[in-house]
Amino acid sequence: MKAEPKTLNQAKIGSKHCITSIIGSGALRQRILDMGLTRGTNIEIIKVAPLGDPMELRLRGYELSLRKAEAEQIHII
Repeated sequence: MKAEPKTLNQAKIGSKHCITSIIGSGALRQRILDMGLTRGTNIEIIKVAPLGDPMELRLRGYELSLRKAEAEQIHII
């Protein structure tokens, strides 16, 4: 039985992951890609706001804040 892909919004603080795919289409998908969140990118979860939105990530030598709705579109391993 194959497990469901894990999405970025499910990741824990301090964990490191690799992006496997971006789901969705249109402007939101393009915005995610424009921020440097592309397949094969390594990311680290730095912190998450008290209510879980937004989350702060480290990737490609910079830090990025990402909303939960955007993080749900990103599959990781």
